[in-house]
Amino acid sequence: MTEKAKKPSRSNRFSHCCLPIQIINSTIEMVKPGKLPSGKTEIPFEFPLHMKGNKVLYETYHGVFVNIQYTLRCDMRRSLLAKDLTKTCEFIVHSLSQKGKPMPSPVDFTITPETLQNVKERASLPKFLIRGHLSSTNCIITQPLTGELVVENADAAVKSIELQLVRVETCGCAEGYARDATEIQNIQIADGDVCRGLPIPIYMVFPRLFTCPTLETTNFKVEFEVNIVVLLHDDHLITENFPLKLCRM
Repeated sequence: MTEKAKKPSRSNRFSHCCLPIQIINSTIEMVKPGKLPSGKTEIPFEFPLHMKGNKVLYETYHGVFVNIQYTLRCDMRRSLLAKDLTKTCEFIVHSLSQKGKPMPSPVDFTITPETLQNVKERASLPKFLIRGHLSSTNCIITQPLTGELVVENADAAVKSIELQLVRVETCGCAEGYARDATEIQNIQIADGDVCRGLPIPIYMVFPRLFTCPTLETTNFKVEFEVNIVVLLHDDHLITENFPLKLCRM
């Protein structure tokens, strides 16, 4: 059973300090040597998940550069003339529920050409005004992210409005850290030139395995963000970013 923190190939200078870290390893003998009866044989088993030393049992997470995975391997040793049998499968670990409900952190936002960052030719942008809110950026991972968006006015026609969930993975060692943001999922919440002043609901379910409670350790961090992306017909792309904090209750 291993927890893996992997680096992208383009960051080879970190690879030596981001090798897989084993946090749990248990071996039990299920059946004494002997012969199994013919037909189907079911062998029940159980064992506690005890961490090695001061290691922490993090929640299962499948990322791009960080991967936390727990596997179960069964080996059947057979006689000299028969090949040994091996089967491996993954099992899912949930972290302990957080004590106390997280404080709601609603966010109201207004998007105009003046509020955009990293814009080279702001004068060339069409005029627009988009308002909305997110119910909370402190999110319970088993509950959806909700909110509302309203296009008050826009000189250019709207082509599409999307919600983009992003993972931000940071890993490294004493020599330095590499930080990479990659998309988890993209949901279209509006298609075409939406009516002005019409409330558009924001609703996104956090996908299992590809998200986990926000995590910060000595060697790596896993954080999450959501982007509201508005595409206009003149190919102008408007993006507003909101950091999220996920927890399990």
